[in-house]
Amino acid sequence: MLEVIVLAAGRGTRMHSDLPKVLHPLAGKPMVAHVIDTARDLGADRIHVVVGHGAELVRGAVAADDVAFHEQAEQLGTGHAVQQALPYCSPESVALVLFGDVPLLAASTLAPMLEVAREQPVLLATTLDDPTGYGRVLRDAAGHFSEVVEHKDATPEQRAVREVNTGVLAATAAQLTDWLSQVTNDNAQGEYYLPDVLTIAREAGLSVAVQLAADASQTAGVNDRLQLEQLERTRQKQRAEALLSQGVALADRQRIDIRGELICGRDVFIDVNVVVEGRVVLGDGVKVSANCVLRDSELGAGTEVEPFSYIDGATVGARCRIGPYARLRPGSALDDAARIGNFVETKNSRIGAGSKANHLAYIGDADVGAGSNIGAGTITCNYDGVNKHRTVLGDDVFVGSNSTLVAPVTIESGGFVGAGST
Repeated sequence: MLEVIVLAAGRGTRMHSDLPKVLHPLAGKPMVAHVIDTARDLGADRIHVVVGHGAELVRGAVAADDVAFHEQAEQLGTGHAVQQALPYCSPESVALVLFGDVPLLAASTLAPMLEVAREQPVLLATTLDDPTGYGRVLRDAAGHFSEVVEHKDATPEQRAVREVNTGVLAATAAQLTDWLSQVTNDNAQGEYYLPDVLTIAREAGLSVAVQLAADASQTAGVNDRLQLEQLERTRQKQRAEALLSQGVALADRQRIDIRGELICGRDVFIDVNVVVEGRVVLGDGVKVSANCVLRDSELGAGTEVEPFSYIDGATVGARCRIGPYARLRPGSALDDAARIGNFVETKNSRIGAGSKANHLAYIGDADVGAGSNIGAGTITCNYDGVNKHRTVLGDDVFVGSNSTLVAPVTIESGGFVGAGST
């Protein structure tokens, strides 16, 4: 049985923010949510999140059936934080301790620790060119684990060691409970350090395994805005490279931001400065030009999005053309070969196959049939101050420029509205 304990109680004073540190977003979702996803990827039977500063905000952000919360009223160190969750863990289970501000750790890096932890405690270490601030992993003459010394407590010789403790460790819950009861706060910080359990285990005659994370960027934590930005770029680079390996053409892998889930078909092209939020699906041959925002939308095969367009909560058919400077708001649905041009806004409307609004129009709460044309400057007046009403245009309707369609109104198929009409 695997139980994952996620430490998420810190204030994050160096973020200079009222938002709890673990709720600051990385790639479109809170840092702690990435850690919880990793726990699920590992097949955790239970996930325990230790909360403190902004506890209710953290609960609200990541509450789920498989997540339990335990409050650390006083922040007295990582060892003390783990003690808040251990009474709720099965003694025979493997307890894996993760950190809510270390969001890039992959399940594949952590999985090898779990089998080892059934036999002996294991910590995750990595090697850094600049280990300042990290606890050093010290080894004996035979190369076996000796202890972890925190940076503030280390001697100059110990600070020269480049192998550092990431804080991530695993052991049985029963062992951690026993060892943590022996940990003291006799150190420069006056805190109960979680890594001290490893020294206690060694003194009890157990060997401590050390697993080295080859990719140090996975173990990087966030203490300030600079570090968060650095991890954001690392994550975006990973996602861009994954898209390229799948055959997606990116104009510049350093100038795309994926803040959610992006699913692409074959021969998709994405130009620079495109932002993806939520869940976005791009069909075969879709082309997205520069400086567009796509959110929670699906674009059919062969559709082209021109620069500076904003597509939010829309369903777009095949071979459509959108933009430049178009805005599709939630509830917009375009059938195949529809055209929404520059400075056209749609909301909660269906645009039929082959229909077009090429410029300077607002189409809200409307149903437009196939093959219709909406002229420049046309708007649907869908709100009467209390209720919203629908505008219905049939097939092959022509609406001339600068027309005002006051809903509820229906124009049957083949209807013609001259320019400037109300």
